[in-house]
Amino acid sequence: MEPTPADDLLTFIDASPTPFHAVEEAAARLCRAGFTEVDLHEPWPAGGAAFVVRGGALVAWVAPEDDPARPLRMIGAHTDSPNLRIKPRPDMHSAGFRQLDVEPYGGLLLNSWLDRDLGLAGRVIVRDGPRQLRSVLFRDDRPLLRVPQLAIHLDREISERGLLLNRQQHMIPVWGLGSASEGDFATWLADAVGVASDQVVGWDAMCHDTLPAGFLGASEELISAPRLDNLCSCFGAVSALISAGDVADGVVPLIALFDHEEVGSTTATGADSVLLAQVVERLVTVRGGTAEDVVRACAASRCLSADMAHGTHPNYPDRHEPNHHIALGGGPVIKTNLNQRYATDGETAAWFRVVCDRAGIPVQDYSHRNDLPCGSTIGPITAARLAIPTVDVGMAQLSMHSIRELMASADVSMMTTAFTGWLAG
Repeated sequence: MEPTPADDLLTFIDASPTPFHAVEEAAARLCRAGFTEVDLHEPWPAGGAAFVVRGGALVAWVAPEDDPARPLRMIGAHTDSPNLRIKPRPDMHSAGFRQLDVEPYGGLLLNSWLDRDLGLAGRVIVRDGPRQLRSVLFRDDRPLLRVPQLAIHLDREISERGLLLNRQQHMIPVWGLGSASEGDFATWLADAVGVASDQVVGWDAMCHDTLPAGFLGASEELISAPRLDNLCSCFGAVSALISAGDVADGVVPLIALFDHEEVGSTTATGADSVLLAQVVERLVTVRGGTAEDVVRACAASRCLSADMAHGTHPNYPDRHEPNHHIALGGGPVIKTNLNQRYATDGETAAWFRVVCDRAGIPVQDYSHRNDLPCGSTIGPITAARLAIPTVDVGMAQLSMHSIRELMASADVSMMTTAFTGWLAG
């Protein structure tokens, strides 16, 4: 039996414990579909299906060789998710336990990381010579780490006052018994990638849930998985670009998967960098366009910022805007915030509705409660960076920023269909 889009999403998530692995998996899928990887520091071909990788970010497109001012239809998403990341000097011990010092990354729900079997993954920077460095991906899905919760017998008031966790004191995982010496983790990393310990000169290492993504519910109508926010959107963007490349009508379909959205996007591979602007400019100029053509192309372009949306929680309906019920399985969600935490306006929302109407897909509208702070996305950043009208869209989920998140299986196919229609113009 052919795998469904929901099945394929689970495969994508399980292959992507870190942003670097997510980019590697996206690149592999694009290559199988006939895309070619190009380097930022090398000349580019005039047209075709291609992509560029920089760390945990990827930009991919399908462009003709002529018509340099052709407008773009873009989807932006982000590869990173809240987690625990290993510090530069992580070796610790306490009360007879070996521990690894970590820093919580992004706005994670700390309690969801307690008493979970955690693996390690990321990239190692290896020195092969005095001036020769290379980046090597690694992952170990064995249960290596755990953040043990304090027993209720030692915290009798927890049921009345709730669980209080200090990010510095209470989130340090254990990974063995005994004492720790400086360099133990670096030695372990060296073994993991098959090099000598003195060759390890840096790392970007992070913890991940060892339990694979899977279906939930008597009829498997739900998906339980880590990193749905925002690997679900990355999967949708990649799938849509592969499908839309042959049917795009008078536009250049492009996807941009950025890193570091969960911590503000102001990095070399985040949405607040000039990475996307540089790619767009090169796409125009390599096809014979001028600076004026760059402006013309952007002026007629449209962007969809894809990030997950809050479904209405059955146990906390009071935390949601009463007139904006969001159902899991109810189709894509247009996210609007009139104070511009989302980039959607009436016109960009209408464009997306038309795409969904053509495909027979229902659309939902999300608005945040006025008395709660609203999160944001890469949408406003991208819109401001390139002056491209943008709509913020997501798929409904529960448990956002938990180590395990929840969405509807049926929403995956609706997402890929809607995203494909958007990129096709």
